[in-house]
Amino acid sequence: MTVTYSSKVANATFFGFHRLLLRWRGSIYKLLYREFFVFASLYSLLSLVYRLFLTETQKHYFEKLSLYCDKYAEQIPVTFVLGFYVTLVVNRWWNQFVNLPWPDRLMFLISSCVQGRDEQGRLLRRTLVRYVNLTSLLIFRSVSTAVCKRFPTMDHVVEAGFMTPEERKIFENLKSPHLKYWVPVVWFTNLASKARKEGRIQDSVDLQAIFNEMNKFRTWCSTLFGYDWVGIPLVYTQVVTLAVYTFFFACIIGRQFLDPAQGYPGHDLDLYVPIFTLLQFFFYSGWLKVAEQLINPFGEDDDDFEVNWCIDRNLQVSLMAVDEMHMNIPRMTKDIYWNDSNVRPPYTLAAADYCIPSFLGSTTDMGLSDVLQYDDLDWQDLRNRRQESVLGRVRRLLSVQEPPDLTHGRPTFKRHSSDISSVFFPFTPDHRTHPAYEDQGHHRPHLFNSHPGRPHSPPETLTPVREVSSSPSSPDSPASTEVPTVVITPPPPHSTDQKPMPQNSVVAPPTDICSRVDHRSQMESAPAQRLQTPTGNNSSEESLSTDTPVDYSPTEMGPKKFRWSIPADRWTQDTSKSSLCHLPSPSVVVKKRGLDTASHLHAESDHSKALQSLVETSSEESLEETNHHDKATTLGNS
Repeated sequence: MTVTYSSKVANATFFGFHRLLLRWRGSIYKLLYREFFVFASLYSLLSLVYRLFLTETQKHYFEKLSLYCDKYAEQIPVTFVLGFYVTLVVNRWWNQFVNLPWPDRLMFLISSCVQGRDEQGRLLRRTLVRYVNLTSLLIFRSVSTAVCKRFPTMDHVVEAGFMTPEERKIFENLKSPHLKYWVPVVWFTNLASKARKEGRIQDSVDLQAIFNEMNKFRTWCSTLFGYDWVGIPLVYTQVVTLAVYTFFFACIIGRQFLDPAQGYPGHDLDLYVPIFTLLQFFFYSGWLKVAEQLINPFGEDDDDFEVNWCIDRNLQVSLMAVDEMHMNIPRMTKDIYWNDSNVRPPYTLAAADYCIPSFLGSTTDMGLSDVLQYDDLDWQDLRNRRQESVLGRVRRLLSVQEPPDLTHGRPTFKRHSSDISSVFFPFTPDHRTHPAYEDQGHHRPHLFNSHPGRPHSPPETLTPVREVSSSPSSPDSPASTEVPTVVITPPPPHSTDQKPMPQNSVVAPPTDICSRVDHRSQMESAPAQRLQTPTGNNSSEESLSTDTPVDYSPTEMGPKKFRWSIPADRWTQDTSKSSLCHLPSPSVVVKKRGLDTASHLHAESDHSKALQSLVETSSEESLEETNHHDKATTLGNS
């Protein structure tokens, strides 16, 4: 019978396998004690002959032979050959167990699909299941020595009730030189088809399901027959056996303790008993014995499959399922948790330690305080603490992740084909949009100084204005009509300054420009945005703010929504004349922004004057060049 010790190793304890080492049944001692006794006896006999019966000359020749055997015995690859062989045998052994034929799925289908509680229906179900068990019995008789000893002839099969005398006559009258385990499968399929015609099986789908399961059962049987027919190649088994036996035959001579007076290397001690050689024999020969036991699990070893028990179990369970349990359904009653929404089965006192709460994720124990621990701190102070803290530097050196520093970041400007001036104006967060902005002592910057001589404000992680594409203005159109396309991204909640955008970039209002929809109602609730021109800087710069209250999440870098976000389809990238006619005038744009009209018109007049002076200068230079060319032509003719 199979040796089971699973309950002994259910828990890992200190020296937990010590109880298994003392078991005899199914142990390596029971398999190997004969070979081990023969090896120890031969080694002891040769040692006695060397020490007591050989002359000095004979001892000298024996010592040379011992050194020679010890030198070349290590060149035999015993470990490699045995390891690969045992791996192959163990995989084959487990696959044979997986393919053992079990009739459970078939008996479930037969019990539920083959109808009729009369004697004919009962006889039909029991006959179908008996054919299934007869198929497995015929296979087991051909592959297992234990089953063959139990049922040596077909008379024993008939006497055991797996086959009737009439069925035996039909079985023996079929003249075939091959194994006829498939005959009961044919009887099964024909009888199931007859039951379908008689209405015992009410649906063709049920019949097809029964046939599919019978085919799987037949496949298991044929797989076992194939494993018995085609085994591991004999040549490999011979190589492994010869390698192990040759190695230890050489060890009987080569591992002898020689006379220490001769001064041979490695023979300084004379211990009489070769402890490590005996252990090596125990391990290698035990490895070979494991393969010998598992190569055919249908034998009579301690760990071979209990096929006779499988036959008894399958017949009893299958007949009970299709006969006594056919439509024998217990009466339905309400369970004990009928009105209990919080179902919780009880625990015994011994199992109380196994009552644990449900797992909700590894971040459940963090708590909200761990997420918001940096919100109450001033970001500039936190930045200084990190720079001055030795622990922070060590964490950065070891690549330990720290909370994101919102006061540091690299701007994400993308410019493709724009030759607009590098003068920018920032978008600054409003104190109403960011509630804790002014409470922490921050003040809105008025202008972003792009002059190289002036200090710049620190950059932000999220750049509010990112220019996507822009094209130079048409020669026929004024410079003020150049409108690049921009995409506005939200700023972080605790930002101080933003990166600027080009001077000629126009911020779109939240309504369509071409439709000229006035949104004064939105701008009335917000203070007028100021246009400021610093001394010493010829570029106009703006400082805008937003008054829309926004909710924040502690795990997000910015607001959830912004009323000043611009949809992608609000801008027109076409700079042709037909498209420029739909653009609003500068005064309209300024009006919609809430800017000072007079200041803007003043800036527009200055720009027009500069453009006119540039045209006049160009005309004068062209005229000068023409006069110079005429003079040169006249001198050449003369």
